Amino acid sequence: MAEYGDEIEQKGESFMDKITEKIQRDDSSSSDSDSEKKKKKHDDELKKKHHDVPSPTSSMKSKIYRLFGREKPVHKVFGGGKPADVFLWRNKKISASVLGGATAVWVFFELLEYHLLTLVCHFLILAFAVLFLWSNASKFINKSPPRIPEVRIPEDKFLQIAAGLRNELNQGLDTLRNIASGRDLKKFLGVVAGLWVLSIVGSWCNFLTLFYIIFVLLHTIPVVYEKYEDQVDAFAEKAMIEIKKQYKVFDAKVVSRIPRGPLKDKKRA
Repeated sequence: MAEYGDEIEQKGESFMDKITEKIQRDDSSSSDSDSEKKKKKHDDELKKKHHDVPSPTSSMKSKIYRLFGREKPVHKVFGGGKPADVFLWRNKKISASVLGGATAVWVFFELLEYHLLTLVCHFLILAFAVLFLWSNASKFINKSPPRIPEVRIPEDKFLQIAAGLRNELNQGLDTLRNIASGRDLKKFLGVVAGLWVLSIVGSWCNFLTLFYIIFVLLHTIPVVYEKYEDQVDAFAEKAMIEIKKQYKVFDAKVVSRIPRGPLKDKKRA
């Protein structure tokens, strides 16, 4: 009987030992999980702080000088649509065909000395003759006559284009008025220099050749600038610093010595 009691007591002690060991194991696992959670939270906070602090490369990129104070990519400057794709040679076939067509027109009018009005009249004569003969001959050859599309200009689109053109003209006239009023000397000198250069170029070639040169430059300079953007911007920054230095010298020696009368502001009622 005593042996049976000792056996029961040993079994009870072993059972209690197992329970105690399991509790300790659960406590250690829970403590390990809590420590892992704290460590993960700490790592997340460090990553967030590191993400919030601006990197030196990003700050350097934000301080890079861009030509004409440009903040958008070159493609966005040109509108970001199909004209920008043509100017930047996104589709080489379309860009090459447009440039080739402009070259053919220039050769046709400038080198062959074909006049625009003569070309338009001859083209219309040929088109009307072909359509007229086709329409009448279709009855005899048992073929359908040509389908001439009915072209109509939408009123709302026409009004939108006219309104946009009016706004651009008004802005241009306001700019010219501000330049002529003598408020901004830099703009005045820039416009005078631009008109002077344009008059020299105009004495070398006619309007069609000038237009063709501008068209070719629009198809070459933007794509070259986009390819060598950083080098061109760095050179332009140095050039602008030098120009500002020379302008300060010019302003101190010439502009500041020009006598100016008192300005009288007109009071509006």
